[in-house]
Formats: sequence, C-alpha cells, structure tokens
Amino acid sequence: MRLHKMTASESTGTYLVESPVTEADILLMARQLANLRLRRGRALTSPQDVFSHLQVLLADHEHEVFALLHLDSRHRVIAFQEMFRGTLDGASVYPREIVKAALEHNAAAMILVHNHPSGDPEPSQADRNLTHKLQEALNLVGVRTLDHVVVGREGCVSLAEQGYL
Repeated sequence: MRLHKMTASESTGTYLVESPVTEADILLMARQLANLRLRRGRALTSPQDVFSHLQVLLADHEHEVFALLHLDSRHRVIAFQEMFRGTLDGASVYPREIVKAALEHNAAAMILVHNHPSGDPEPSQADRNLTHKLQEALNLVGVRTLDHVVVGREGCVSLAEQGYL
C-alpha cells in the first residue's frame, strides 16, 4: 500500500489527503478496519455486529473462502481465521481441521463463516448439512457453534436466524 500524506483540515477530526487515493486503497483500508473491528477482546452480541465486517473481508473474493470466528466464553473475539480456499462454487471443509483450530485457540464458541462468490448469500442444502456436521464435531469437544454466516455482495445470511442452529 502506498503511504498518503495527510494534513489536518480546518474541521476538527478531519484530514486532507494530498495524494490521490485509489479504489484499491479504499478497499484495503476498509479490510484493515474490518479486521480491527474483529480484533481480540471485542464482544459480539448479535449477527448484525459482524455482518458488515465479514462482508468487507469476504464478499469480493472470486473463490469460496471458509473462515472461523473463534470466541471465548463471553463471546468476545479470540481470532478471525481463514481456514480453506476453494473454487468459484465450493470449498472442501474438513471437520478435523476445524476442531483442531478451535482447540488451538482455546475457543469456547465459534461462528462459522463462508462466502458465496456468486453474490447471493442464500444458504444451500450443502451449507446446512455442513453446519450440522461441524456443530456435532465441535460439540464433542465442548465448543458451541453460535452461527454460520454466509456472505455475499447482496448481504449476509445467518443460519441461526433462519432456525438451522
């Protein structure tokens, strides 16, 4: 990323950028802000708390990405971790690796996340089946699956809100 020279403007709390800011710069800054908002220690209280941040991080990928939001017992963020990258319409997800990651982060709870490169966040039957399979595997080691969020350019869908968890 290029460094942009910024100077304080006359309005309190605003700055003037002296070099041109490209669309790529803005998208990079948005991703950095989303990562910051999902930083360690932040409490998550509702799906809407994370939707916009997840959308910034995952919606523009041209391939499917499956990620985990590791949480402690008070549902505060431990880590956001991209686990698997796939193709245009799918990613292979291995329950063993998900459980291993949860244990490595000492997570008490988990939010599963993946994107749909098509832009449509509507969960497929395969998404529902995977959610159930991962929930069972995580339950065996005492990790609660709070949600599975599907991210698309058109928005995010929470499987918990749809009654699948």
